[in-house]
Amino acid sequence: MNTQPLELLTDTTSVDDVATETKVLAQGGFSEDEIMSLCWLRQWYQHGGSDRVEVVRRLEFLKHLVKHGKIEL
Repeated sequence: MNTQPLELLTDTTSVDDVATETKVLAQGGFSEDEIMSLCWLRQWYQHGGSDRVEVVRRLEFLKHLVKHGKIEL
């Protein structure tokens, strides 16, 4: 899990892209706090802030078992 603070990471998203995303979210009815949370979550997931690899491996294994008739849904 990546625990490095987001402020220390170099972001590849330009300021114009963030401004555009923010405007679109605001037009969609999101509050300022919700927009900030969504932008933070996007950054978090883009920079590997979750342990999603382990979850994906387990889901792929379950999919394999179902596909080969080892377990039923």
